[in-house]
Amino acid sequence: MLPRVTRDVPAPARRHYRSLFLSDFHLGSKGCQAVELAEFLRHHSADHLYLVGDVFDTWRPMGPNWTPEHDAVVRQLMDIQQSGTQVTYLPGNHDALFMRFQGRHFDAVTIAQQCIHEAADGRRYLVIHGDSCDVFARTVPWLANVGAWMESLLREVNKQVNRGLKRLGWRRWDGIEELVNVVNGMLRASDRFEERLSALAVAQGLDGIVCGHFHQPALHARFGVAYANCGDWVENRSAIAEEADGTLRLLDWSDRRPVPGTPEAGQQDEDGLALAN
Repeated sequence: MLPRVTRDVPAPARRHYRSLFLSDFHLGSKGCQAVELAEFLRHHSADHLYLVGDVFDTWRPMGPNWTPEHDAVVRQLMDIQQSGTQVTYLPGNHDALFMRFQGRHFDAVTIAQQCIHEAADGRRYLVIHGDSCDVFARTVPWLANVGAWMESLLREVNKQVNRGLKRLGWRRWDGIEELVNVVNGMLRASDRFEERLSALAVAQGLDGIVCGHFHQPALHARFGVAYANCGDWVENRSAIAEEADGTLRLLDWSDRRPVPGTPEAGQQDEDGLALAN
């Protein structure tokens, strides 16, 4: 029987989960939504926090883009692990330099390339960043690096345009941001990464996979196992959470619109789309 998958929009009040999975902060990049991420971390807690890769963006010098807001996120992460929360950090391709510490433990923080998470209901999930199933990044990594640089530059241009519009008292314009998202969506649509990632869980006899990397939040079971993508904190503001009973939820911290990649409903519930088998 496939796991019950539901979608939830968190309330402003503090919410505690058995497990939280977040990925793709890209701290140190121009696109990181550090203010919103810090707010999310203030309003959520968990017994176990998984950082599913690309927490930092080391593909370019971080110093010029590092702000006090980025410091605030790091401080909150340190406070979280010091509070007793177990933290597992699974570096991605943008923060791969931390892979040299895999298998090491730093207080309550464990660094690993991948791991198995056992939910409260006994279901077992492979937790991995996901870049190993990105054909584009694996075959032409230099072009992926150039693309990431161009994306960061365009997002910064959009940000500067809006600063100018704000000073003039004009409405915000996100044309460049929307164009970048459309292009990214087109590139992802031609790939079958969700199927390849789900196959990793199937091959290991697991009930599903939790990943990041593709900046496309999703929660469904279209390929025979649960596929949960944390999304990101550049294009989206999303996370995966596990309730006390093992239920997986896709959290959208931006607004109440359906998250891209949410499954067609097998059953509707009051929070929005749900899939129950």
